[in-house]
Amino acid sequence: MTSNPPTQKPFVPNPFARAAFWVTWFFLVPAFLVGLTVWLLTPGDNSTAIGIVRFVQSIVESQPVPATIALFAVFEAILWSQRHSLPFATDAGIGGRCDIPVATRKRFERAQSLLEQVARIQRRHHKTIARDVSAGQRESLEESLSTLREEMAEEEFNTAKFEKALDRAERLVDATLSPWRKSDLRDLGESVVIAVAVALLLRAFVVEAFKIPSRSMVPTLAVGDHIFVNKFVYGPMLPFTETRLFKNLPPGRGDVIVFQFPEQPEQDFIKRVIGTPRDRIEAIDGRPRINGWLVPRCKVGEFSYIEGEGVLAHHTGELYVEYLGERAYPTFFDHSVMGRREQLTCKIDADCHPGQGCADGVCGELEGPYTVSSEQVFVMGDNRMNSHDSRGWFDRRGGGVPFPYIRGSALWVWMSFTTGGSFAWDRIGVSVMGMPRLPEEYHGKLGDRMAECIRNHPGVGAATPPAPP
Repeated sequence: MTSNPPTQKPFVPNPFARAAFWVTWFFLVPAFLVGLTVWLLTPGDNSTAIGIVRFVQSIVESQPVPATIALFAVFEAILWSQRHSLPFATDAGIGGRCDIPVATRKRFERAQSLLEQVARIQRRHHKTIARDVSAGQRESLEESLSTLREEMAEEEFNTAKFEKALDRAERLVDATLSPWRKSDLRDLGESVVIAVAVALLLRAFVVEAFKIPSRSMVPTLAVGDHIFVNKFVYGPMLPFTETRLFKNLPPGRGDVIVFQFPEQPEQDFIKRVIGTPRDRIEAIDGRPRINGWLVPRCKVGEFSYIEGEGVLAHHTGELYVEYLGERAYPTFFDHSVMGRREQLTCKIDADCHPGQGCADGVCGELEGPYTVSSEQVFVMGDNRMNSHDSRGWFDRRGGGVPFPYIRGSALWVWMSFTTGGSFAWDRIGVSVMGMPRLPEEYHGKLGDRMAECIRNHPGVGAATPPAPP
């Protein structure tokens, strides 16, 4: 008596291996390739590229979000076309049935796609097909498709029969439905166009990328940071108008916003909101006083940075954490700009010289007062002595940012370069209105102290100025 050999069970892929395959090859790898490509195409300070390379660089520099999404779509399409030959594709069970040869899996997926495409064409164009295609052709097509389905569903897969059924079905589909079929190249082109269109809509209404051009927000932001800006948070602007939806969503004190410079609207600035409509703003040595209330702060320590070359390139000063509402954020006060002043003790402004004000018992240079107009905000840079902000606009008469000029609220750093053009990995992912990240050399010396100041927030009530008069 002979026994039948045991039936081999079809291979069932591990769900974790399958998930790891998709995440690795269709998210992490294209994301890395996009980041590398954007980095290579981003012109440095000394870029000498010309011709088509410079043209591509200008597109990436001016439209980084659409360029990123379009590149991601292209890399996804390339990897998708090679998915069957990628490492670990067999372990993940890529290609339909797990009991068919690896070399046949791409053809099996092609058959699945063909059946789906024919069903879609028949749904959309059934009247035209009934009119333009003879009954005999339609019958032959349906018979070939039925045979293909049967071969694909056979319990014991027969490669030769499947290949024969697929070839016949493809020939009849081409002969019968070619006027309504789209080529693979057209499918890829449409995917890229849709991706770019979605990117442009997102850029117009939801999120946009900006590059930090100056040191006015040191240490919160550095030159070379590329940030995303939330354009929806204060209400999206209707295209080609100055009308904002949801006008009851103005910026709050402490928010970091990107806006059109009121004196030259074609330029974009980024600053922190200090005053809201009707507030009376003053600054004493760069420290805000709102409606007579001095913004509280916590001293962190001495901080410095280098900008440019020469003796004047080194900027050294004091780093503080200011508290405004629920926000706690760093501010820098440059010694080289403030200079050496006579430290007169005081209790009120009258104890100081003309043009000075009293802060923490010491006299300092007084700027203001400025009264914030309705539907405007008063802004200052975190680098208080090196910022062209509301205090100095309009020939130092001061001025606010009208609500329609506000583009959005700063989110986080998604790419950054040092002044030398190298990639600043430690800046990636920094939240603009979250926990600040100092340069590496200050992590140990000042990082812990800054974290302590932020933890010791006096509370929203103690950090909220009185209502304007």
